[in-house]
Amino acid sequence: MDDFKHDFSDEEAASSVRLAELAGRIGETYSDGFGVNHLDGDNLPRRSEVIAITEKLLEVIFPGFDGRKQYRKDAVAQDVAGLLKEIYSDLFDQICRAIRYSCKNEVCRGCGGQKRTNRAVFSLIAKLPEIREVMKEDVKAAYAGDPAATSYDEIILSYPGIKAIMIQRLAHVLYHERIPLIPRMMTEYAHSQTGIDIHPGAHLGRGVFIDHGTGVVVGETAVIGDNVRIYQGVTLGAGNFPKDACGMLIKGNKRHPTIGSNVTIYSGASVLGDITIGDNSVIGGNVWLTESLPAGTKITARPPEHNMKFANERRK
Repeated sequence: MDDFKHDFSDEEAASSVRLAELAGRIGETYSDGFGVNHLDGDNLPRRSEVIAITEKLLEVIFPGFDGRKQYRKDAVAQDVAGLLKEIYSDLFDQICRAIRYSCKNEVCRGCGGQKRTNRAVFSLIAKLPEIREVMKEDVKAAYAGDPAATSYDEIILSYPGIKAIMIQRLAHVLYHERIPLIPRMMTEYAHSQTGIDIHPGAHLGRGVFIDHGTGVVVGETAVIGDNVRIYQGVTLGAGNFPKDACGMLIKGNKRHPTIGSNVTIYSGASVLGDITIGDNSVIGGNVWLTESLPAGTKITARPPEHNMKFANERRK
């Protein structure tokens, strides 16, 4: 037993020396300040609090569905009023953090951060009635487009596409207020929860339905019209990434598709680049599309038997 204690003590001492050495090496990587949210600087928004605010905003859109609180119909407006006060206070703090951090990085001076923050918070809160009405249309579109749907309530409770779209519509308001960090934090939270990646900059019409949803990607400058139906694995992405004279990517240009109204895009399709898909078009599964389509177009990938016949003819 004494030998065991002696061996353990030696091993513990050696481990302590090794840990100290490794801690020193890790510490050296912090010296340039890259990727360090340090207390003696302007702190970043807190991820956990941004997520909590996002969930409170969802509660305003569809009260009572996440179980936070039980509402009576005749008192729901008063209860939500109290929730709005919480959202205002919490969101104000997080947006202040984001603006201060951004101003520090951009060497910004005199940008009126408090006024900018207040304007952004009230812009979002003022949009909530409109977002709620649009989300009702999205839910109705999901019910009309999915034969497996049994009720509106089921869709609100369980459909990942509805949650992803709802969060994107909220984040989109802050994106247009030019609030740094937070809009993307919100949509990436939705991405982690649903498998659906919609950039906060994308423009979504009314009555959008994302069915199943896993693997759907919608880029920053994409525009989606009204009553569009999108299935799993669809990408509305950029066709290429132009660079400037220094070889750096050019940012902010229109590089994603514009999808007209009443369009259906089936699973696995990739629609790439600054192209336009006309109204009432249908894009089949696994289609790779880099050219614009006029209204009313139906396009499908070659069926397997056609591809095999083509390959055999080539071999001859």
